[in-house]
Amino acid sequence: MGAVSHGTRAKILITAVAVGGAAAVSGLGTFGTFTSTTSASTAVTSGTVQIALGAAGGANRLSVGASGLVPGDTVQRAVDLSVSGDQALSAVALTTNASPSSVLDTDAINGLQMVVDECSVPWTESGTAPAYTYSCFGTTTSVVASRAVIGSNLALPGVGLNPTDVSHLRVTLALPTTAGNTFQGQSSTVNFSFTGTQRNGSAH
Repeated sequence: MGAVSHGTRAKILITAVAVGGAAAVSGLGTFGTFTSTTSASTAVTSGTVQIALGAAGGANRLSVGASGLVPGDTVQRAVDLSVSGDQALSAVALTTNASPSSVLDTDAINGLQMVVDECSVPWTESGTAPAYTYSCFGTTTSVVASRAVIGSNLALPGVGLNPTDVSHLRVTLALPTTAGNTFQGQSSTVNFSFTGTQRNGSAH
């Protein structure tokens, strides 16, 4: 290989210096970034929507059956309905169905008819089990007017909707005087299901 002239050597050195300078500038851009971080946290918990029936006894007689009914007979049962969750409700509804079922509940005209009333104070119970009767020594309010015993999502206006509210209800079932011989010896078990719906959403 021939000798490198002084002019060529000078160009090579100048190029190396230029590349090195670029690398140094690039390094300053990578490792010289300023940062700042701040944070906060918010605790979020959900509420509970819950209703409950009274304990066995005078606060809940719905589980007490009745037998030997003839046309014109009535059955009365008291039950307390309380708002036991920590959130208010917008409404409470009642759904009834029968299992086993019979003409007692399938005949909407001549079969069992239902009325639900509320007393502003606990109902006063009389009679010998299971033939209970109830008197209200406060204010009586109609919650469900007379209708066929089977129904879905029946509104219960006037019942308590706020936490710790207790509604004193009386359910009356009646076998109409129009019930004919086809109603003899029939049996139905009526189930009562109460559903509470949450209050409307709001800002917190």
